[in-house]
Amino acid sequence: MQKNAIKIFSPATIANVSCGFDVIGMALERPVDEIILRKSSHSGIRILNIHGARLSTRPDKNVVGVVLYTMLNQLPNIKYGLEVEIFKNIQPGSGIGSSAASAAGAAVGANLLLGDRFTTTELVKIAMEGERFASGIAHADNVAPAIMGGFTLVRSYHPLDLVELHVPKNLWATVLHPKIEIKTSEAREILKKKVLMSDAIKQWGNVGALIAGLYQENYELISRSLEDVIVEPVRSILIPSFYKLKMECKKAGALGGSISGSGPSVFMLSCGKAKAQYVAKCMDEIYAKLGIDYTIYVSPINSQGIQWEWITE
Repeated sequence: MQKNAIKIFSPATIANVSCGFDVIGMALERPVDEIILRKSSHSGIRILNIHGARLSTRPDKNVVGVVLYTMLNQLPNIKYGLEVEIFKNIQPGSGIGSSAASAAGAAVGANLLLGDRFTTTELVKIAMEGERFASGIAHADNVAPAIMGGFTLVRSYHPLDLVELHVPKNLWATVLHPKIEIKTSEAREILKKKVLMSDAIKQWGNVGALIAGLYQENYELISRSLEDVIVEPVRSILIPSFYKLKMECKKAGALGGSISGSGPSVFMLSCGKAKAQYVAKCMDEIYAKLGIDYTIYVSPINSQGIQWEWITE
């Protein structure tokens, strides 16, 4: 069978994971973007249609197109082009890796269509160019877990060094997406350029303890470690009722949580599906009174990352 078309399922992701600003991310099982890529007799990239979001179909103005051009520029002898159809189930600006799902999905799908020529780390680097286009910064803490699955640690950017972390089997995420806009670039602008040494020490301790808690499947240690003393106090002012939400969710049994990416989504981690669903009910009760449209997702951690199926045509 000639493999000329492929359908990609690219997951939502949570970046920063509380204390892990710009270095720890994790993949969710839902929601998931879908991307169909086909080899084409026409040269270059053509984005045929985008469902579910108003985004440009010009390849040079779309994350998917930017990633595909980045890849094709590294493979100058390719004699055919690529056609793309995108189904956006992860809304742009949601804070759960919408641009990363597009970037990572395009990188993985094109690589498979073109003969599986790139390593995982190389694919992450290529997908990071999509993130650079979307937010101005080529960060990896969304695209890495989207591609690799589970929890990932970005140990270094120069050179890029990615570490897969253990995923406790009963860990679930509850995510609230308020339908307000927070641009990543603006959310970065309000961050302090310098931090106190005392705050840095607390943050380092929490990052180390969070990783230890994941490997030990020690949910109480995970709970104690989900504390961000550097970024959350600044960005939380952009999210209505953030601290009330966090406090009530912890009362409802959540281990803890924080802002997903640059927001506006807020995530809470729980031990077990039933607890995660109860936390979702708590979120619903709080936000139903605010007059803000919102969506709530309850999801296990996605240990597989991007999935795909070949299309027979």
